Amino acid sequence: MTESSPTEVNEARVREYYRLVDADDVLGLVSLFAEDAVYRRPGYEPMRGHTGLTAFYTGERVIESGRHTVATVVARGDQVAVNGVFEGVLKDGRQVRLEFADFFLLNGERRFSRRDTYFFAPLV
Repeated sequence: MTESSPTEVNEARVREYYRLVDADDVLGLVSLFAEDAVYRRPGYEPMRGHTGLTAFYTGERVIESGRHTVATVVARGDQVAVNGVFEGVLKDGRQVRLEFADFFLLNGERRFSRRDTYFFAPLV
């Protein structure tokens, strides 16, 4: 049995994130982030630390439910880039299908220290 490389471990952590967010396991997904993590997402002030992330996922997030389908994961060292599609329902009842790109930076403890999310949606 071979030991996983740090890059493989980082990719697995990112895939676990999507499983937890789709399962609405806020405690589990927040635990993947470092205490001082920063999450940047269009339309929101940067979320900082476990308190900010928990507030986002339990109240501020406009998504009611849905599923992420990851199309591509590119991992190199402590950086992981992802693109895929989110399909779900917003809190106002609208059905959405959005392509997204996420960029994760992991620290030495294999926890997310930064995440940036981008959506492919018309803004103007």
